[in-house]
Amino acid sequence: MYAIVEIAGQQFKAEAGRRLYVHRLEAEQGSVVEFDRVLLIDNEGAVQVGTPAVEGAKVVVEVLSHLKGDKVIVFKKKRRKGYRKKNGHRQYLTEVKINEIVVA
Repeated sequence: MYAIVEIAGQQFKAEAGRRLYVHRLEAEQGSVVEFDRVLLIDNEGAVQVGTPAVEGAKVVVEVLSHLKGDKVIVFKKKRRKGYRKKNGHRQYLTEVKINEIVVA
């Protein structure tokens, strides 16, 4: 059984026991969070597609940790003009573990 759920503006494939890295959530480490914006549920071949979300379905996750992603280097250059710009960025992430998918 899996579900497609929207978390912090992005869509993820959620399966029980799976760990995901999502954009930083405003939740304490170790807390349990529920997401009710479930777009699709596949239960052993029986597919439910929401319009836009499946009614009564939710995904329960546990917040494991808050961390920063790998560094991304942005380098811009215009040749023969002497223009070079180097910038770096590390995204703030939250690691969550999917406990269960509830279907009503």
